[in-house]
Amino acid sequence: MPRIVKTAASNRGLQAIGAPPGNPARRFFAQLKDNTRFARTRALAPRPALPPVTTPFYDAIILGAGAAGLFCAAQAGQRGLKVLLIDHAPKVAEKIRISGGGRCNFTNRELDVRQPHKHFVGRNPQFCRSALSRYTPADFIALMDRHGIAHHEKHKGQLFADRSAEDIIAMLLAECAAGGVERWQPCKVNSVSYQRGEHGAAGVYQLTTDQGPASAANLVIATGGLSIPKIGATDFGYRLAQQFDLPLVERSPGLVPLTFDGAAWEPYAQLSGLALPVEISTGSKKERMAFHEDLLFTHRGLSGPAVLQISSYWQPGTPLSINLAPNVDLAAALAQAKLRSRKLIANELATWLPSRLADAWVAQDAEWQRPVAEASDKAFNRLAERLSRWEITPNGSEGYKKAEVTLGGVDTRALSQQSMECKDQPGLFCIGEVVDITGWLGGYNFQWAWASAFACAHSLKPATTRL
Repeated sequence: MPRIVKTAASNRGLQAIGAPPGNPARRFFAQLKDNTRFARTRALAPRPALPPVTTPFYDAIILGAGAAGLFCAAQAGQRGLKVLLIDHAPKVAEKIRISGGGRCNFTNRELDVRQPHKHFVGRNPQFCRSALSRYTPADFIALMDRHGIAHHEKHKGQLFADRSAEDIIAMLLAECAAGGVERWQPCKVNSVSYQRGEHGAAGVYQLTTDQGPASAANLVIATGGLSIPKIGATDFGYRLAQQFDLPLVERSPGLVPLTFDGAAWEPYAQLSGLALPVEISTGSKKERMAFHEDLLFTHRGLSGPAVLQISSYWQPGTPLSINLAPNVDLAAALAQAKLRSRKLIANELATWLPSRLADAWVAQDAEWQRPVAEASDKAFNRLAERLSRWEITPNGSEGYKKAEVTLGGVDTRALSQQSMECKDQPGLFCIGEVVDITGWLGGYNFQWAWASAFACAHSLKPATTRL
């Protein structure tokens, strides 16, 4: 081992790199040894635990940023509640955006809150009476007026924004901002659990999401139905309802075009694009339902307001009855024409029906393809009967991809009609389309969204404990 020779020069060098004066070498190496021992001891010692990640807590978390969810969040926030609004889609209120040809048929003046079953479908349409009477079309119109959004009535009480549905979305977002609503979007909810409180304390809903955990005293399911999946519709709300043992009424497409098999529809496929006013009905006796609206022929079947309306009442395997000339007594009109006209029957029919429809109809029977004066009374009666009572049985519908709403949903027997809260699950609420309440075409479903959201928002209780 080489011998270390200590010199004054080496001592000065040690002092230059930090060795203490007075026997510099020995003291420097002793200090170095102590520092090494301290470092080892520090590495082996248990480190203090990091503070736990704080889960944000809210008075209410609302799932779904559609019409019902946005309006509920705004109302609750403006009551002073701390509200979080979550939606998995990148944009809010897509159904508002596309409805009414981009102008949103936001309510209907003709809604009769005393007889809600007139305009709503479900196992118990009377359920919606309380909410609809507390927040009426006039209330939402007043909100539109406060925001300076011009609107107009189209027909049968249907109200539309003058400019764009975007104005209504902007209004709802402004109302949420006024209530201090926090929004996570797009944000997927991965799990939902419920922790019951102890000693009478309120329970807590705990969520894990793509943006982290969140918890609340109240949870509102405003996730909508299955209709129009291309804008983000899913069954999440129904799965969540099942998780908490809420009964569901079978779901099916509503306000949807109806289809027919190829052979039955072949004589009418050429009429695609043709529209006319009709009377359409389905069912019999007390179950019969009828509408006077416009019908539209398509390549695969029938659409238009008349068919969308009747689709909510039609049962698979049953026929539709359609009067293609509801404002004319065709038998009497044809009998009069026989006395004075030399036209072909198709040309005479074109007085009351679109000519394309008249041509397609007479092509089905040789006795109808002749001049009016040469036709037998029997042939006329058969023609008039067929046009005024056209019976045809759909083989299905265009499904959720074309349906405007979803029939069925959370059974209203499980909910309070005053608050929309689940009777057997405290702090859990269901509003809007996820509930088994479906309105007619013409703004009724949006009014149900506003009314059910209002009832819920004004029933939410602020948290009393935080876990």
